[in-house]
Amino acid sequence: MTPARKTTPPRGPASPDDRLRTALGLAAASVPVLPLRVGKIPFGNCPTCTGGACGGRPNMKVPGPCQCPRPCHGWAAATTNPDVLRSPAWVETWRRAHAVAYHPGGAHLTVVDLDTPDAVTWARQALPTTRTVLTTRGEHWIYLGTMQSANNVRTGVDIKSRMQYARWLGTGTGAMTHLPDTVRALISKEETTAARSEVVSSSTRSGTWDRAVATGCRHTKRYVDTGLARGLDSVRACTTSGAGSKAYGVAAFIAKQHAECPGPCGLDILGQHIIDTAVSVGVPEPYARRAVTRGIHGPVLLDRAS
Repeated sequence: MTPARKTTPPRGPASPDDRLRTALGLAAASVPVLPLRVGKIPFGNCPTCTGGACGGRPNMKVPGPCQCPRPCHGWAAATTNPDVLRSPAWVETWRRAHAVAYHPGGAHLTVVDLDTPDAVTWARQALPTTRTVLTTRGEHWIYLGTMQSANNVRTGVDIKSRMQYARWLGTGTGAMTHLPDTVRALISKEETTAARSEVVSSSTRSGTWDRAVATGCRHTKRYVDTGLARGLDSVRACTTSGAGSKAYGVAAFIAKQHAECPGPCGLDILGQHIIDTAVSVGVPEPYARRAVTRGIHGPVLLDRAS
């Protein structure tokens, strides 16, 4: 698929009725929506929620309903509940709104927001093709799957997924593809060094990753530590379910980053940190260890050894 080229500036729903109708249609398709005011930004919090008066919801980490009746808390206010969208407080806000937005993470999507022609050119050369939506200044490339949101991952490129919103500008063109590692890697700018053969420090009893165990790794300690910390945070976030699967995904992703290293890279030490974190949020230790081992070494090798 070749992304469509812009012909006319994109426009959202033109009238309040159109905006509400669009919002209800998206909600029916399990896409959480919210209104935007002039400037393509969410409406400010109501007096009940201003300044953290409602208990800190403006800094919340997950979406959900608020005790107040209005669309407070930015992206987190996005909802698929038609009763909320048609409620008096929301209808009054739709009348003043200038655009419809949606929460990509809540729809299990990631939007790569390309804000300049150079960014679009880069994406066409570097990223797998997927569904493309024209924007005022560039394009939205939409992938199946979620990840951490981040602004300015490179010039003219933002990632909108969890804890972010994106303006709704239509369904776009092309088939959506699954979120690739090339997009995930954009939130962690890699620092690499040549592999070092000498031992520069000794590992501790707790299993700290360093050159004593990773003599053939081409990555810096800062890069490895940053990637591990982000992965562990994503496992810790699974407080009710999914921590085992997340641990597997983190382990597999880390292993892939080291696929081109001469080795050894000390992946077993990194894996132990992932196992310990999964266990800390309730995953049985044998399950966590099997999931992480599969992620690092692959199921075929593990099954042969079992």
